[in-house]
Amino acid sequence: MKTFELIVPCFNEQESIPFFYETVKSLLLNLDGFNSSFIFVDDGSRDGTLDEIKKLAASDEKVKYISFSRNFGKESAMLAGLTFSKADYVGIIDADLQHDPALIPEMLSSLESGEYDIAAARRVDRTGEAKFKSVFSKAFYKLINRMSDVKIADGAQDFRVMTRQVVESIVSMREYNRFSKGIFSWVGFKTKWFEHENSKRVAGKSKWSFWSLTTYAIDGIINFSTVPLKISFLIGAFFSFAGLVYALYIILRTIINGSDVPGYPSLFCAILIIGGLILLSLGIIGEYLARIYTEVKDRPSFIVDETNIVKK
Repeated sequence: MKTFELIVPCFNEQESIPFFYETVKSLLLNLDGFNSSFIFVDDGSRDGTLDEIKKLAASDEKVKYISFSRNFGKESAMLAGLTFSKADYVGIIDADLQHDPALIPEMLSSLESGEYDIAAARRVDRTGEAKFKSVFSKAFYKLINRMSDVKIADGAQDFRVMTRQVVESIVSMREYNRFSKGIFSWVGFKTKWFEHENSKRVAGKSKWSFWSLTTYAIDGIINFSTVPLKISFLIGAFFSFAGLVYALYIILRTIINGSDVPGYPSLFCAILIIGGLILLSLGIIGEYLARIYTEVKDRPSFIVDETNIVKK
């Protein structure tokens, strides 16, 4: 019998976990030909999330858990689950039930056929989401697909099921600054997309603020594209050339007409514009240097405080 493990990253999901478990448990039990289990990853929650998970683990041997020493972020939680998983097929799903667990059987069937290696969910409806977030999200996907060789489907989510080969490939990428949507695409393999509509959280509030989404978008672009550096170079080259042309113009005008009173307003504007572009370029370079700095320190992506998973 083949094995299937469902990774569930959790951060302050005390209210959601009981609903999630009751909803998904019966679905996993009815998967014909699969020995299924959960891997809950507590990402340093500050509420009773870990206690809820431990209650489930005490009554159900199919509930495994990993608890971090502090909050390391969802990217680290997913990596931990993939690292500890040993099943033939591995899935990732959020605990808030915004991802539709009813898709899991069909996802597994598509992988069982041997035609695909990844079955991934793609959101096609953003009902209930703030309009500015929807606009921002669509703009991000268009931007990163133009700037990067890695193509990410619009509305792509972390909710997916993967073969063992895909999981091993993802785990082998030990970079500290992780952008999983990009990594899922970068490793390649054949992907079947499952479209689904947006659902409201079963309980609690979203942990994603506009600022955290913006930071996440910047991470994605910088991790999978060097285009910002090229843009910075091109801007610098353009203004250098423009400055040279203008200098030649001033020299020729002075030779022909003689010296005149300089244009202070235009000079002041030019200084502000060029100074701002210099700082922008330095900021872009700084973002890349910051990531190099964190990578070379080679710190672990997560630290496990406790777990009931026995390493083989």
